[in-house]
Amino acid sequence: MKTVQNDTMKNNAMFSIKTILTGAQMLFVAFGSLVLVPLLTGLDPSVALFTAGLGTLLFQFVTKGQVPIFLASSFAFIAPIIASIQMWGIPATMGGLMAAGFAYMLLSFLVKFKGTETLHKILPPIVVGPVIMVIGLALAPVAVNMAMGKSGDGSTQIIAYDSAIYISLFSLVVTLILAVWGKGVFKLIPILAGVIAGYSLSLAMGVVQFDAVTNAQWLAVPNFVLPEFKWQAILFMVPVAIAPAVEHIGDMMAISQVTNKDFLKKPGLHRTLFGDGLATSAASLFGGPPNTTYSEVTGAVMLTKNFNPKVMIWTAIIAITLAFIAKMGASLQTIPVPVMGGIMILLFGSIAVIGLNTLVKSGDDLSEPRNLSIVALILICGIGGMHIGSSQFSLEGVSLCAILGIVLNLVLPKAEKKTAA
Repeated sequence: MKTVQNDTMKNNAMFSIKTILTGAQMLFVAFGSLVLVPLLTGLDPSVALFTAGLGTLLFQFVTKGQVPIFLASSFAFIAPIIASIQMWGIPATMGGLMAAGFAYMLLSFLVKFKGTETLHKILPPIVVGPVIMVIGLALAPVAVNMAMGKSGDGSTQIIAYDSAIYISLFSLVVTLILAVWGKGVFKLIPILAGVIAGYSLSLAMGVVQFDAVTNAQWLAVPNFVLPEFKWQAILFMVPVAIAPAVEHIGDMMAISQVTNKDFLKKPGLHRTLFGDGLATSAASLFGGPPNTTYSEVTGAVMLTKNFNPKVMIWTAIIAITLAFIAKMGASLQTIPVPVMGGIMILLFGSIAVIGLNTLVKSGDDLSEPRNLSIVALILICGIGGMHIGSSQFSLEGVSLCAILGIVLNLVLPKAEKKTAA
């Protein structure tokens, strides 16, 4: 009897270790994008870590811990945040972002009362599939630039190309080997193993800089900022919420495809939207960037085949912890750019494949002019970087192509079904 109990305890302990390790892996996957947003917008990266963890915990609470998703800094808000900070300052910008979070929550109530069937009509696979593809493919230049040792936008050569390409390829190859042939625990941590392998090679090649770790304190409270409310900033920021809300629906469909579960029905799109909105409002309460569901993490879930939502809770806990441990946070920032770039090539490609799979499973005839037009315009406008608007407000990238797809789907007439003679 004792032997059985001991074996059970060991199995539970091993499961916990696997869960924690996989949670740490998910943070590594999201870390580059997570800290990039605050670095570009002038916000505190440690606050972004804290609010990403807090937002994920709130999301998991609202959705009853059923969706394996991680929430962190939203790319859709980068340009509006920069413009808003220049015009009204960080506190007022946080007030506008909090209002944007409330807009999410209002949308969730509409979904609850109208139901998801309306959304399926507005967002059929012919729209959602290519939008998911854009989410992955639009990020391809970022991954490739980082793999070549450049900054995400390609403007700065951070590490020499000759060194970077070896590091990124080594990180990618190790990740691929463990993803395909790994056994046991190693099967669950291909990305973490790729990061460790790439980091080790980087150390050997002497490209890791430790100045940030040396100068950092062991413990430090993140630079929290309380929001202020100005109607100009609120009116400026609320419309931006449309874009990540549409992206959220695409991400929910993507994770549903990966796990073979319909999260739009259980726990329900109204719950996931409300959780996302609550996470965004909570982030602004502390001075962090707005949260959104992370496509990179969906790619990691697809790669590892670990669909346990508890993994994301551990990811959130680790993120919150790192926010207060300054030297650990600084250590993560020493991970060379090509290490993450090599792995992101695989992850972003995985997202594109999810979108392609959505189209294939739908059975829609892509040679039919209506469908061809919708898919073509979404892909070209989304990947090409088309933007419409002014310096005050503009639509671009995923937000633009998603709204374009919705409009085309509603306006273009469907082909008449051919009847058998």
